[in-house]
Amino acid sequence: MLVLALPGGAALATSLAGRLHCDHAELQLHHFPDGETGVRIDAPVQGRCVLLAGSLDQPDGKTLPLIFAADAARELGARQVGLVAPYLPYMRQDKRFKPGEAVTSRSYARLLSASLDFLVTVDPHLHRIHSLDEIYTLRTQVVPAAPVIARWLRSHVDAPWLIGPDRESEQWVAEVAGLVGAPWTVLAKTRRGDRDVGVRLVSSERWPRHTPVLIDDIISTGHTMLAATRLLERAGLGAPLCIGVHALFDAEAHRQLLEAGAVRVLTCDTIAHASNAIRMAPLLARAVRQMSADSKEVKP
Repeated sequence: MLVLALPGGAALATSLAGRLHCDHAELQLHHFPDGETGVRIDAPVQGRCVLLAGSLDQPDGKTLPLIFAADAARELGARQVGLVAPYLPYMRQDKRFKPGEAVTSRSYARLLSASLDFLVTVDPHLHRIHSLDEIYTLRTQVVPAAPVIARWLRSHVDAPWLIGPDRESEQWVAEVAGLVGAPWTVLAKTRRGDRDVGVRLVSSERWPRHTPVLIDDIISTGHTMLAATRLLERAGLGAPLCIGVHALFDAEAHRQLLEAGAVRVLTCDTIAHASNAIRMAPLLARAVRQMSADSKEVKP
């Protein structure tokens, strides 16, 4: 096997290669004055399983190098080409909300499926789509973050009360709560814009001797977590711990969450961020072993 680091994926590639006991290299990119990108693989790929590794946050600048690298690896004789993308983008637009809108989740799935043999990712944002297999035609494996989040909570929080900031977070909150053996609830959210949200308590249940833990799959702008943190503080329910799987929020949102009363903000390391505290590489490597072992050879 050969692990190739996509842009921004050097740390992930190194970690995976160490756990898979294989070679790794960085994908070489050259940016031409007109904005085009040249791609070069500086390692032999003939007959090997080539694993492209890197999270796909800020996806527009990373996707074309990924496609070019996959095509080059195949043309140079790679036996199969897989992708480890801990964060998989273009999942929110899974229907046509307004007339004329592109359903980008399906378009992106077709693009990746045409160039790769398999995909390993962590907790994609599934809402109306219930499985990646509904839109991806390549083989996929989703690595769940709930078990490692639950393990962290058991080690660091004596009596957690898990709270989802909206209904979309219920699947993650319920799963982690079941693994920890903790009470849980979700808030009701009203979205008025990308950065304008309101939340409210819908359950009369209170757990006064428990630490409130806000959990969501994606912390994007941070405004939903911010509104939930302020709500819990106003209701006298205590300062929450905020946990997210994918950290898309910036330093300013991080600062605002802490200033609003969050005890700590922590995330899985699916996207490089100052809040990373929960490591996914061991589970990703295990998934890669399974996917590569099960793969059929690519036919010419």
